[in-house]
Amino acid sequence: MHRTCIKSKHTIMSKQEEEEKKKMVVCVTGASGYIASWLVKLLLHRGYTVKATVRDLSDPKKTEHLLALDGAKERLHLFEADLLKDGSFDDAVKGCDGVFHCASPFFIHTDNPQEDLIDPAVKGTLNVLSSCSKVKSIKRVVLTSSVAAVLYNGSPLTPEVVVDESWFSDHEFCKETKLWYPLSKTLAEDAAWKFVKEKAIDMVTINPAMVIGPLLQPTLNTSSRAIFSLINAASTYSNITVGCVHVKDVANAHILAFENPYASGRYCMAESVVHFSELVQIIHKLYPSFKLPDKCADDGPIVKYQISNEKVRSFGIDYISLEDGIKDTIESLKEKKFI
Repeated sequence: MHRTCIKSKHTIMSKQEEEEKKKMVVCVTGASGYIASWLVKLLLHRGYTVKATVRDLSDPKKTEHLLALDGAKERLHLFEADLLKDGSFDDAVKGCDGVFHCASPFFIHTDNPQEDLIDPAVKGTLNVLSSCSKVKSIKRVVLTSSVAAVLYNGSPLTPEVVVDESWFSDHEFCKETKLWYPLSKTLAEDAAWKFVKEKAIDMVTINPAMVIGPLLQPTLNTSSRAIFSLINAASTYSNITVGCVHVKDVANAHILAFENPYASGRYCMAESVVHFSELVQIIHKLYPSFKLPDKCADDGPIVKYQISNEKVRSFGIDYISLEDGIKDTIESLKEKKFI
């Protein structure tokens, strides 16, 4: 059964406090994205007024699914903003009680990592935080980071290793191994922590692993594409081990990180850590008629490790299972006619 507990012992609120929450105004950047769309949906469901930024207000692929959400007509306000434009987020964060910064490019392969990934991630984050520093009403910023900013420090990953929030990916290691997306997320998070310390801004980061589950947006995002590639006549599966977590759990964790006065620092999120061969096995169990790859793309060793959930469980998160997450992803891909 799908269930996410969204109240811990620290977040049980009286009716008066619930009503006060409903009067709050928050901003979500990059609102048309995968996690951010779910975040907007759940914030509206909880009664928040949401000021959401998108890159292009004239693009229906970025706005229509948001405007169709329950509560959008009454409490959703869209703003156009550019990560690389100074002051672009000033209007969106003005008068807000909290800001969720989700906007950041996510793709793996690029010939120009500086322009395509690093500049939007780093300069964009500092741009948003700069706008936040001008608004006294903002109580907390929640930054969408990634386990990509955690995992890659050059330490061997073995089954006995438990990765937790004390880990930080190493800039030089990411450069040497051409891990451009992890580098962009690491540089952005590092820059953010330095900035908020100087400006005395209260910030919490959510560091999810590969996010799966149903899509609200009409486009195929990078993490869903990983599942899509396995069921779209691929001849091999990648020799990759990934953490997986359901998008609803990630969106809920963002809200809890804002609401819970005890929240601080970073929160890693991974319901499971699996090799792609295990993903194939789960898909075969759920959809035996699918033609799936039956061999690995290379003969390299299989890397396995663990990601700690101890800290995020303090929120009361009860993870949706990996199997349910994969099923939700595939059913969503069917519904949106990708398969």
